[in-house]
Amino acid sequence: MQDAIGRAAKLLRERGRAIALTGAGISVDSGIPDFRSAEGLWSRYDPMEYATIDAFERDPAKVWRMVRDLESLVTSAEPNPGHLALEELERQGLLEAVITQNIDGLHQRAGSRKVVELHGSADRLVCRCGLRLGASESPPGEVPRCPACDRVLKPDVIFFGEALPQGALRKAFEYAASCRVVLVVGTSATVSPASELPLLALRAGASLVELNLERTGLSQLCQLRVPGPSSVTLPAILEALGQT
Repeated sequence: MQDAIGRAAKLLRERGRAIALTGAGISVDSGIPDFRSAEGLWSRYDPMEYATIDAFERDPAKVWRMVRDLESLVTSAEPNPGHLALEELERQGLLEAVITQNIDGLHQRAGSRKVVELHGSADRLVCRCGLRLGASESPPGEVPRCPACDRVLKPDVIFFGEALPQGALRKAFEYAASCRVVLVVGTSATVSPASELPLLALRAGASLVELNLERTGLSQLCQLRVPGPSSVTLPAILEALGQT
């Protein structure tokens, strides 16, 4: 692994203008299991029953029970060394942005400034009237209601059946088209449209570096693969950068 760490650091130093595409794997060491893992949210809640926009509109009280479990996971989690390493890479001018499929807000809490959230954030609530609130401002009650119009508030996350936020998607594709390195961290990058970002970057001449525990469908396209938990590999790359 040390050889791969050194090569990743050299690639970042020489090519610069990197972006990170992150998924559930980067937050596992913060205590948030992958939703699809044996300990994950989908082991307790059938996503087709609880996590679709139709389910929310049909029975918001039922869906909010799942959301409360999600909130308890997110609020108790802290950024791990992987999140902190990405913030330091940004501070050093080597990382342009983080594009994340996560809704836990841990990149921002680690200090990253340029974060594109493809699936929204559990830290916010939204109403169809346009009002937005921080999750900490949630009105009391089993099902929070909008203080402006009394409609049921929704967590600002993308449920199955909803379109991704167009502004975030457009920004993500802009970053992918102009970067020179993509760090693919803790994601299999197989779900569209996030799966299209590494391919777009590759066609534009970028190098792909995969940081994952297991091989994925993207592995064969990557110039470099760094196996291991990102809470270990990202700080190791940061340390190696100081030696290049």
